[in-house]
Amino acid sequence: MALVRWEPARELSSLQSEMNRLFSSFFETPAEPGAARRWTPAMDLVEVDTEYVVRADLPGVSEEDVHVEVEGDVLTISGERKAEHEERKEGYYRIERSFGSFRRAITLPEGVDISKVGARFEKGVLEVRVPKPVETSPQKVRIAVGSAPDDVEGREAGGPRPEPVEDVETPLGGS
Repeated sequence: MALVRWEPARELSSLQSEMNRLFSSFFETPAEPGAARRWTPAMDLVEVDTEYVVRADLPGVSEEDVHVEVEGDVLTISGERKAEHEERKEGYYRIERSFGSFRRAITLPEGVDISKVGARFEKGVLEVRVPKPVETSPQKVRIAVGSAPDDVEGREAGGPRPEPVEDVETPLGGS
């Protein structure tokens, strides 16, 4: 009888491979024969100079079946790709194209003017353009410091008064 050295790392790797195979087959194949797999369209999000551009590939989806909404700071693209049924009486028939409803949500940065969001649908590609928020520049605020009151917390009565400071310019949120 040959002795085989036990290597825990090899056992974990084998277990991980089996779990990956199990979950992959669970999510990729329909639960019942003839049922459709879940469909999620591919999307790109690109940042250009003045806006964000979202492109979604929606082959086989009509413009009437696509909905674009902006609520708060969330852009939601939803819709449905409908199944085309074909009946065959002889031979083997298999459908690999997925269909069904989909919903994708993207969180937008704060300050986006949602009235300027635009969408266009052409040749199965949805393009949504979202303008970047306007950046505000820091503003200086002039602070005038008057004379300090007689009873200042933490100062002994009759002790020296702090010197009044003349006009001071300080940027908001800064030093």
